[in-house]
Amino acid sequence: MSPASGVNANLANSKLSVVGAGSVGTSIAYAALIRGSARQIALYDIDAKKVEAEAHDLAHGTQFTPTSMVTGGADISVVADSSVIIITAGARQKPGQTRLELAGVNAKIMTTLIPQLLEQAPNAVLVLVTNPCDVLTVVAQQVSGLPAGRVVSTGTLLDTSRLRWAIAQRASVALSNVHAAMFGEHGDSEFPIWSSAAISQIPIRQWTDGAGQRIFTEEVLAQIAYDTVHAAYQIIEGKGATNYAIGLAGATLVEAMLGEQRKIWPVSSVLTDYRGISGIALSVPSLVGPLGVEQVFEYPMDAHEITMLNKSADAIRHTLAAIGY
Repeated sequence: MSPASGVNANLANSKLSVVGAGSVGTSIAYAALIRGSARQIALYDIDAKKVEAEAHDLAHGTQFTPTSMVTGGADISVVADSSVIIITAGARQKPGQTRLELAGVNAKIMTTLIPQLLEQAPNAVLVLVTNPCDVLTVVAQQVSGLPAGRVVSTGTLLDTSRLRWAIAQRASVALSNVHAAMFGEHGDSEFPIWSSAAISQIPIRQWTDGAGQRIFTEEVLAQIAYDTVHAAYQIIEGKGATNYAIGLAGATLVEAMLGEQRKIWPVSSVLTDYRGISGIALSVPSLVGPLGVEQVFEYPMDAHEITMLNKSADAIRHTLAAIGY
């Protein structure tokens, strides 16, 4: 059964709650609705008028979707008994505001919000989308006391999709033939794993065009990496926010959990002795299932990539220390 053709039998009693009825939260809810990611979808926001309008707009389309129930409101009880809770709520970065200042504001929001959510849905897997998502994943895991695997961030899942799309465009092949990933922080210190990137079974550095010329020179790879890291900035400059692609990424992540698909994706959770890194949330290959992140894998990396992973960890560690975690 394709993800969009109907609800998997394992999803029969599932409930997804999305916290935050802004552009990202509503895009996730909409993508989950039309894909049938969960049997029930709930939308929660403190802005009652906004969230009720969004929920009604979504609910009016349920005749045409696999999902049968959409609810929403400003009372946190709307998230009760959720299987998965995706958190998009938080302050947006203001002009002139540093990333560190934003992290401090949103960490305070999570400190209050997380216990309230778990009071309503104590068995839920928490998925952080609010930025800086890796920093907030550490905060949420500490505040909640949950096992690390039950507090997950979308991390570089979307960035990996951006990377693969750029490679497919350059090589003129189907995106499904591209095998590559972004690791580390969902932010400026993230990086691609070029040492094992491939198109079909051909290493990316050996891929040639019809004339036998190698397409992916070091200069081209560097440009693709730069464009991937900065893709969101360009979209935000043009339309004010990124929402559609993260909506699809979030919905697909939910399906991996609720549908027990056991996908391996680069998502972020708090690591323990991962190449010597502990207490920091970074995106690395992770087995995603009903319990959230059920296993992480020490992916082969060259020396440069290991250095980049540690730089990413240092960036997160610095921000956490600066906001008191």
